[in-house]
Amino acid sequence: MSNELRGKAQTVLGLVDPLTLGMTTTHEHVLIDFVCMYVPPTDATLKYRGEEQVALHNVGWIRYDPFRNRDNLELMDEDTAIEEIALFGRVGGGTIVDATTFGIGRDPMALARIARATGVNIVMGAGYYVGSVHPEDMKDKTEDAITQQIIDELTVGTDGTDIKAGIIGELGCSWPLQDNERKVLHAGARAQQETGAGILIHPGRSPEAPFEILKELQSAGANLSRVIMGHLDRTVLEHETLLKLAAQGSMLEYDLFGWETSHYSLGSIDMMNDGERIDYVQFLVENGYTDQLVLAQDVFCKTRIAKYGGYGYGHLIENIAPRLRRRIGAAATETIMVDNPAQILTFI
Repeated sequence: MSNELRGKAQTVLGLVDPLTLGMTTTHEHVLIDFVCMYVPPTDATLKYRGEEQVALHNVGWIRYDPFRNRDNLELMDEDTAIEEIALFGRVGGGTIVDATTFGIGRDPMALARIARATGVNIVMGAGYYVGSVHPEDMKDKTEDAITQQIIDELTVGTDGTDIKAGIIGELGCSWPLQDNERKVLHAGARAQQETGAGILIHPGRSPEAPFEILKELQSAGANLSRVIMGHLDRTVLEHETLLKLAAQGSMLEYDLFGWETSHYSLGSIDMMNDGERIDYVQFLVENGYTDQLVLAQDVFCKTRIAKYGGYGYGHLIENIAPRLRRRIGAAATETIMVDNPAQILTFI
């Protein structure tokens, strides 16, 4: 690894001292084209609603199932992003990890402009999301080639620019894990060894998925303490299983704060609310895993941002942090929202 990276965090505007990152949300999408997840309404009388623009008259219907409206899944307006990220900064936010990777609208130049306009640190992700959005020639790409691509995104620049990523991921995994996704995991692990970067994981929708992913990463040489296992609030719900996962040593991410609708069309569970997420965080703190916790909101659609009636990117800081301080104390909250993100974002 380059000595230039060691001990630093890398934002879209360059290297920074990790101690200056401040309150950090470790899994968001400042810009994302998520139309790949669009599932049109099946009822013939509702099909038109899937093609409507998000507006006051339909925002409740869309919020109930955000994947059934196409416009909702297009979060690509740069001026809106500047307004929303500025709100995050105004309530005390310091850094956002933008988990948008290749194939779902990653835009390094726009992220740099947004960071410059708002004063908020934006850390961009490297690598590939789930197999369904991989490029057509992914089967032909070798593990060596993908490894080098991720290394280049961290050390040279992304998507034809000199703007560099600061974390590997979110690396997307399905359930069951696809061959190309396994190849990307191995490449991510090897790129981690070469660069010292952290890894962010999107697991498949099964409580077995995180364990399988960590096994694959470890087999390729990954440092599991430098891996964030995301989306635990829709993946691992049994306390006993959660403790077994925590014992593996990875970072544990509750990253759907602000998703308060119980209906979850992508899985067979009822989505938990923020109070329940806080319960899980408290459970892990009480069991000695404070140093492995990070939090986020995974804002990925219009109905999650303030302009369209959502909580916005600042929800975690403005609303959740005070509740956490009352439940687990100020010191543990600071560890989870400042110290742990700074640690995983520091190149070693």
